[in-house]
Amino acid sequence: MFSNASVNLELLSKRAYNLRWATVPHGTIPLTAADPDFPCAEPIREAVAKYARDGYFSYGPAEGLLSFRSSLANNYLNTRNVLYNIDHILPVDSAAFGIYLTCKTYLSAGDEAIIFDPVDFLFRYSVEAVGATAIAFPTPQSLDAIDFSSLEQYISPNTKMICLCNPLNPTGKVFSKEELRSLGEIAIKHDLIILSDEIWSDIIFTPHVFTSIASIDEEIRKRTITITGFSKSYGLASLRVGAIFCPDASSYSKTFETSMHASTVHGCNVAGQIAATAALDECGEWLANFVAHLQKMRDRCVDALNTINGFSCMAPQGCYVAFANITKTGNSSSEIYSLLINEAKVAVVPGLKQWFGNGAEGYIRLSFATSETILSEALSRIKNRLN
Repeated sequence: MFSNASVNLELLSKRAYNLRWATVPHGTIPLTAADPDFPCAEPIREAVAKYARDGYFSYGPAEGLLSFRSSLANNYLNTRNVLYNIDHILPVDSAAFGIYLTCKTYLSAGDEAIIFDPVDFLFRYSVEAVGATAIAFPTPQSLDAIDFSSLEQYISPNTKMICLCNPLNPTGKVFSKEELRSLGEIAIKHDLIILSDEIWSDIIFTPHVFTSIASIDEEIRKRTITITGFSKSYGLASLRVGAIFCPDASSYSKTFETSMHASTVHGCNVAGQIAATAALDECGEWLANFVAHLQKMRDRCVDALNTINGFSCMAPQGCYVAFANITKTGNSSSEIYSLLINEAKVAVVPGLKQWFGNGAEGYIRLSFATSETILSEALSRIKNRLN
């Protein structure tokens, strides 16, 4: 199912954009954007094909399909132990838009929001796009638990939100229940909203366990806006589908009004909702097999990276990206990136502020959501060039 025979490089070279196969020089292997090289599960393809064969592409409900919202609620209850009212779940056109929309709903010019450092650039982008200020809280890659008590020194009278990415892209950290409780108690103490991005929450490697911060207790749940999407777990990036889980009617109404869904200026792709519903309802076994494959690729990737001169890489607890420390090579993240794409014909993501924040310098990020054949070839090219 996840062998090299499943990877269609001809189609990827035409369709896989965002730093991937369709945008890199011919012959280059892109271990870049976190997007699988594998086709989506068969039940998803069948659901979308049936919807298309029916021949109607009419407007959908502004609040999203009831069937999709029901599947989302059931999934979060059964896998995350969080009970959400389906009328408080808003399908949106991606988790990325969900982050932006939440910032637009709850932040104003002059406000501050705490983001982790390093973390995906979308957090800083979304906070700053609505006129607020992103305050970076250092969360370096480590096996140790994060002491969130130090976070309080980053809180000011202007702080309105804490942005949580769990698991944390790019380091792959999965936050423990104790860490999340500590973070939630700080949010309660300072009356802060928690934006919890959980798009990576299906990609967890044993023995680690994912905990949704909204499941900790009711006081934390009441101030948490949870966001998810379907590009990482199910390969549905181009279908533009995600969801925002609001804790109550008031927060939902505020988010819905800001979304502009009722005016049809924005809205969630109906075909994407059909696909995501099939993913949630019919693709549990496929997802389990995908994660099992990814854990093997993680181990293969980390082991190989740690044999390369000047490289050091911890095994991520979640996410299908490896965050390799390259400081001992004597080169910057940009220099390693340029060397690898130009001479090894492997594209990676350099640890630059524009992608992950200042805390990413000295690192590169590599996606291993591909076949063992492609990953092994890429790692061999890197090692042959650097050793």
